[in-house]
Amino acid sequence: MSGIGVRLKEERERLGLSQKAFGEIGGVEANAQGKYENGHRAPKADYLAAVAGAGVDVLYVLTGNRTPVPLERLSNVEEGVLGSYRSLVKEDQDAIRRLTTTLAELSAPYASLKKPDSNQ
Repeated sequence: MSGIGVRLKEERERLGLSQKAFGEIGGVEANAQGKYENGHRAPKADYLAAVAGAGVDVLYVLTGNRTPVPLERLSNVEEGVLGSYRSLVKEDQDAIRRLTTTLAELSAPYASLKKPDSNQ
């Protein structure tokens, strides 16, 4: 069970959520979320379905294997980048994941701003 808890915590951190916020998505209190992550309790199917809707890779949480990305939708450049990423050691992958999550969070407030009209 400890593997599931560790991977669940990793997914929560990848999404940049607190235990409280993540637990709310799954319909549980923060203390239950902590017990899932520490391996003291096993999450139920309805919880896993709810967090999957928030972007959690449930296959990874349960098995340790990431859900395959449909490569037919990726360009050659994207396939190359993904292949390079997958060949990195876990610590480097984690650092890139943290960087991209931080960049996404920092850019979120600007995503809703209307772009100036170039015809003016």
